[in-house]
Amino acid sequence: MSETKKLQKDANVILKQTSRTFYIPITLLKSPLKETVASAYLCMRAVDEIEDHEELNSDIKAYLLRSVSDLLEHGFDDAVYRELLGPYELLLPEVTLRLGDWIRLCPDGIVTDVKESTGTMARGMAEWAEKDWDVKDRADLDDYTYYVAGLVGVMLSDIWEWYDGTQTNREQAIGYGRGLQAVNILRNQDEDSERGVNFVPDGWTRDDMFAYTEYNLAQADAYMNDIHTRTIKLFCRIPLALAKQTIKALKEGREKISRNEVETIVEDIKDD
Repeated sequence: MSETKKLQKDANVILKQTSRTFYIPITLLKSPLKETVASAYLCMRAVDEIEDHEELNSDIKAYLLRSVSDLLEHGFDDAVYRELLGPYELLLPEVTLRLGDWIRLCPDGIVTDVKESTGTMARGMAEWAEKDWDVKDRADLDDYTYYVAGLVGVMLSDIWEWYDGTQTNREQAIGYGRGLQAVNILRNQDEDSERGVNFVPDGWTRDDMFAYTEYNLAQADAYMNDIHTRTIKLFCRIPLALAKQTIKALKEGREKISRNEVETIVEDIKDD
């Protein structure tokens, strides 16, 4: 087995372990789009795991994320990266330790864009770690959700354009990512509160948060109107449909949607 094939196999295994939202739609993409989106997603997941880590304090997170951003923006060197992570190697997951592998898997024509978006994400996350994720108002929420999820929309739009020239509205692409993240915030509100983190702006009710989420999901709907390539549209529709069904479940007082609901949504979209 070639090194590239082995890396692709590893990427698929780790993707399945790390992503509930994107694993299924990525597997439905055609090559080389499938391998490209998988490697790009894993690059972003690598830095996200640093930001989310429960055993690293905010100062360490900010230092690591800003250092990773510098590496991504000024010539990534895997040896330097592994040295940076060395003191925390036993704490960090495989997806983070192997960032260099995911970059190597990304095609030459798009890897620069993926590194740029991931580096911007890491720098923004570093700033939020320094603020202890203190979201005070809508502007803060927009800023936070841009860095942790809106940039996923930007990165995907870069990939669609590279793949077949698909042009999308970047603000709507950001809304697509923001909408998915806002669903996660609503779903994890109690859990986040228990660990002393609150992403809901001061004075906002749960209804305000639902309204914010639904506004951004409407942006995601508009984003889809520019996409005509079937495999790309299929990819984008699945996370969006799951997010909308999750909102419905939350409003009904359920914590999440069932496995059966997920399977039904995926099959309905595939058969459409």
